[in-house]
Amino acid sequence: MVGRFTVRRMSDRPSDAAGDGEPGWGVWDGAANGWRGTDLTETDARAAADELDLQYDAHGPRPADTIRRVDPAQPVDRATWQPAGALEVWIRERGQWYGRVREPDGHTTWIPSDHLQPRRN
Repeated sequence: MVGRFTVRRMSDRPSDAAGDGEPGWGVWDGAANGWRGTDLTETDARAAADELDLQYDAHGPRPADTIRRVDPAQPVDRATWQPAGALEVWIRERGQWYGRVREPDGHTTWIPSDHLQPRRN
């Protein structure tokens, strides 16, 4: 399940409802229903979530043959054939390849392979 790990503000924790917690960021594991990283900067939390999504699917560790890193990252266009960002890695899930694309603002998005093509200059 791509997107198993999401970035949330630590104030989203029920124990922080009274305002007694730290106001940092954390990585929420949707499959385990718990925190995988806490009290991080937003940038560090996003990076951690990206890497955890590569390592684990909904059932546990992701098989190595379902991951293909792109080094160096390659510029790609999305299905609207507009620039999407830089393709960093592929993963295979439920019979479909997905590319993790880093957008110009630094955020990442998982895009199905049939919605990507190499950037045309």
